[in-house]
Parts: sequence; structure tokens; C-alpha cells
Amino acid sequence: MVLHSVVITIQGPMNSGSHAPLILLMLEQNLKGHVKRCPLLKQAQSLSLQPFYQKGINAGSDGEEQEEEERLGVDGSRLPIMTVSSEMKRNAVNKMSVTEFCNLIDKIESLHELLCKDIQDSFHMPDVCSLWIKTRVEERKLPFQEKHITQQASIVGNLENIGVFKKSLGRNPSECEEAGEGEEDSVPAVIEFGAGRGYLTQMLADCYGIKRVFLVERKSYKLKADRSLRQNESLMLERLRIDIEDLDLNAVESLQGVPFVAISKHLCGAATDLTLRCCFPPENRKDNSEPRTAKSNFGGLAIATCCHHLCQWKHYTNKRYFSDLGMTKKEFHAITWFTSWAVDANHGLESDLPDTTDCRSHLQSIKEQGNGYANGVEKVLADMEAAKRASLGFKCKWIIDMGRLMWLRERGLDAKIVKYVPPTISPENHLLIARPSNFV
Repeated sequence: MVLHSVVITIQGPMNSGSHAPLILLMLEQNLKGHVKRCPLLKQAQSLSLQPFYQKGINAGSDGEEQEEEERLGVDGSRLPIMTVSSEMKRNAVNKMSVTEFCNLIDKIESLHELLCKDIQDSFHMPDVCSLWIKTRVEERKLPFQEKHITQQASIVGNLENIGVFKKSLGRNPSECEEAGEGEEDSVPAVIEFGAGRGYLTQMLADCYGIKRVFLVERKSYKLKADRSLRQNESLMLERLRIDIEDLDLNAVESLQGVPFVAISKHLCGAATDLTLRCCFPPENRKDNSEPRTAKSNFGGLAIATCCHHLCQWKHYTNKRYFSDLGMTKKEFHAITWFTSWAVDANHGLESDLPDTTDCRSHLQSIKEQGNGYANGVEKVLADMEAAKRASLGFKCKWIIDMGRLMWLRERGLDAKIVKYVPPTISPENHLLIARPSNFV
């Protein structure tokens, strides 16, 4: 007897760093039985029926007509854009000539020196969060490590610092619910993107009396904060199990017309860009570069970025920023790959790394030894000191986030980037914060 196998492709919630569909291999004779009970297929079918599900609505595009045409299949259907993996990025860098590589590094140094100024430390620990933490420690109800608490409190504190949330000075967490009574219209809803177990939202809800909470997360988690949050009868909690790429916020019925604040603690790679586009969709739902003003129900934003090496040209919100700087799609992916050097080892404080002058001096020595690098960029990288690679990685991270910052400002927002925790707590310490410019 000959047994045939079949491949099943299921398109459901996926990792933001890898958008390949899930592929299952099984015997053909078992297919019907599997389809009837497959939980992933049922989940994907259920999701597709939700009014807020629209495949790829926040994905963006390459913005290059020639490549768009090449992605049409033989039957005229549009083929998915392939994710550029870290290995592909590395191989592309290694194929550069030494001159091309040196010119790219020189661009990075110049752009960082020009653009990344006045980036301030902004570590905050609101009094109400300190009281909340102390109470939780005493009651042994703290479900996460101290470094995570510090990051969560500072994200909340930065929102308070720019006026998105009312000052918490002197308020006890147990009094928040009473303080919020009669002020419900002034308390925004909170949408936590990439919410995971929802502990950032839990701190915010407990300390500031938020009345509406939306948790956006593609995965299913155990030991999450939902159980504790649902015990608060005055809190409306809704968990949306969906990839941010496919979420149409305008179609979430319970959110329509409700002022909201978007938050996230560590949105990996392209997930930051997907979230920004989700909060500020263009009118025609295409990834054009025309600035759109923030909607009237947008109340503020605090997003901690991370994993810049996973960023993709297709998803990046501000391609025009890179193009105007004379950077190509290929150079963008090289820059994203360099960012992994910033956090791949313990390099100490960012301020202790080599400065631009030192790095440029190193570049000049490479150019002068051109014959010594006949084997190409791979040899150059192998000879680079770890501290110099780390310095380059940090600068690339700032350049990528500066493009996102400018994109927010183009939409009429009062926005900035800060270092919201010391690098000793987390080297991924960039926080994008924004509020409407007419905020009172």
C-alpha cells in the first residue's frame, strides 16, 4: 500500500519576528480526522470572522513598484513578501566590497552625530507605584522580577510626566478606584500591545484607576494578570488574541469613540512599526508617506522598543526618512543587522564605548590597508573590536528609532525618545512617548 502525505498551511496568529505560516505534514488518510479537531485551524477560522480582523492591514509594503510586480504569481494572485532573516542580512553585508562597507559605516557615524542629540535619561518611579510594589512584596503577590517592575513603573511614570495620567503623588493604590469616581470621562482606555501576561496593564490599572483595558497578544499565556484584573468589577477587560499586523482598531466595537492610550513593554522588531500604523492608519489604508494627523480619540503612547535586528523594510513606518538620508533598502537591512552587536554581550555602559572620532580613525586604517582586506568585509568584521561593534550597534538602534520619532511628529504629535531605565537594568532602554500637541 502506498501512503501519500499532504502539507497543510495554516495562517493564524504568528510571531512578529517571523511571518511564515505554520506548516503541518501528515498522512493523507489522517487529514479529514485532523481537520475536524485541529485547534489552530478552528482558532484561525474564528479569528477570520471577527470584525476587527483584516489580514495585513498594518503590514505596510516595500513601496517599490517593480518588486510589487515581481511578487505576482502565475495566476495573477499576490505572493507574500519574504521576511529577510538575520542570516540573509549577514550574507548581504559580507558580499559588500570593503569600500561599500566603509562608506556605510561612515554614513552611520555622520547620521548619529547629526540626528541623535538631546536624548535624555528619563527614569521615573511614581509614588503610587512604589506603594503598590511595597504592598505586593509584603503580601508576596509579586509575580515578576524586580527589573521588570522597574521598567513597568518607569513606562507608567513617563506617561504621568507628560500629563497623560494625573499626578499620583500622595495617593494610595487602594484609593485609586474612589479617586476615579466621577472622572471616568477623563480616564482613557488603555491598549497594551504585545501584552503577554498583562502585568504592565495590571500595575497601571491598580495604580491609576483605569476603567477600560484592551490586551492585544497573538499567543495564549498561562499565569496571566487577567484573573486579578477581572476581580475588579469596575474594570472592563477585553483580550484580543490577534497579530498586530491584522488588527483594525476602528472595528473594535467597544473601543469606538473612546479615548485611548497605547502602551507596550518591549515590542520586538517590526511589531513597533505595526503598532504605530495600527494606532494611526492612513485614510486609504495603504502605506503611503503622506502625514496623517492623530485621531481625536488618541490620548497618548509609550512604547519600549527592542530587537531592532528583527526590523523589516516592508513594515518600517518611515521609509522616506531613510530614502531622504540617501540610504537604500539594502543598507537599512544591514543597519538592522548591526544592532544585534549592541546587546549580544556585556559591553558595559553605552557612554563608555568608543566615540565617533575613534571609530572613524579605525575606518581610515581599514581603507589604508585595503590590500590587507582582500578577503572582503568578513575579514574586516572579524578584526573589529567587540567594543567598536557594540558602539556601532547602539548608534544603529538610535537611527532606526529616530525615524519612528519623526513619523510620529509628522502626525502632529508632541513626541520624543528617552532612555527610560539605566542600561544596567536593560540595554533595551529606548522609550517612544507621545501625546497630542494640543493636549491640556
